[in-house]
Amino acid sequence: MQPGAGKRVAFYAPMKPPHHPVPSGDREIARNLMGLLTGSGVEVQLVSDLRIYDRHGDAALQASLREAAQAEAERLIASLPETDLWVTYHNYYKAPDLIGPAVARARGIPYVQIESTRAIKRLTGPWAGFAEAAHAAANAAAAIFYFTQQDRFALDRDRSGAQAVAHLPPFLPRDQLPVASSLDGPMLTAGMMRPGDKLDSYRIISEMLSHLPGDWRLDIAGDGPARSEAEVLMAPYGHKVRFLGQLSREELAAAYGNASLFLWPGVNEAFGMVYLEAQAHGLPIAAQDRPGVRDVLLPSGYPAPEQGPRALAAFTARLLANPALRAEAGKNARDRISSRHLAPAAARQFWATVLPLMETHA
Repeated sequence: MQPGAGKRVAFYAPMKPPHHPVPSGDREIARNLMGLLTGSGVEVQLVSDLRIYDRHGDAALQASLREAAQAEAERLIASLPETDLWVTYHNYYKAPDLIGPAVARARGIPYVQIESTRAIKRLTGPWAGFAEAAHAAANAAAAIFYFTQQDRFALDRDRSGAQAVAHLPPFLPRDQLPVASSLDGPMLTAGMMRPGDKLDSYRIISEMLSHLPGDWRLDIAGDGPARSEAEVLMAPYGHKVRFLGQLSREELAAAYGNASLFLWPGVNEAFGMVYLEAQAHGLPIAAQDRPGVRDVLLPSGYPAPEQGPRALAAFTARLLANPALRAEAGKNARDRISSRHLAPAAARQFWATVLPLMETHA
């Protein structure tokens, strides 16, 4: 029998609803979480698509969003069907859950969060009010699930009472591994092209390629507002770098299945779904040793960011020059994904924590 059979769960993602038109890791994870719950026999209801997100620290916007959230909470308290559990994904100082705690309290159901961040340094400054709201929402949770060890420290430090702080390993929304890569095609990069951290990763790749010996090739999957900047960065390498554009899920799977390795430095990635996808196809990873990223990669001596692009080039060159090393790294990565990062393992972790909470509220 499925662990959630017959249960009804309210799901909410304040930063970006799962049906948002702009692709992103946040949207993908929200969709995957809803799929994970549905696959456990649960009836999942996306109870609100109200986006509570303040990118710039705008006091007027925050006040407006608070008013909208209060109205939404009142609507749900009055109209939400009988529900067994409330799940909020990604509560943090720019996107606090201003709805879930009030509704769960009024309706007498357990309230849990997945990927919640406690940022004490934001309790002053332009996001102070939203940071306080994010802390209050975290305090209201009976359980908080974290994806990476980087997030765990603050959650443990600021744990509220008997609150459970539990690990939910990042996961792919599938029960089995895809077909393994042939490992004989070009290197593959897949990442949104937007200003900030993503473009910084592309800058590192561009400089790194200048130190990479041999007759290499690189395919880049992705698109976005900074595509022209990314193209300028790669222009010195001519036909050796190919831009594939935004790919469908099937097209990206085909690209993974033909690549020799996956290249992405991972600047300020929470962990990066693309690393899981690439490893599921048996691709060795060329990345930098960064918090969050290291949680989803096999320990393989990745160069530290401070070692610079030249060290990443040397790491990548070793993989490209040694097919046996690539094959071994890829097999080990597939084994790790199979045992830790597929939907069945994530579902077991989730329900082991949540079912006891639901029983106490029954």
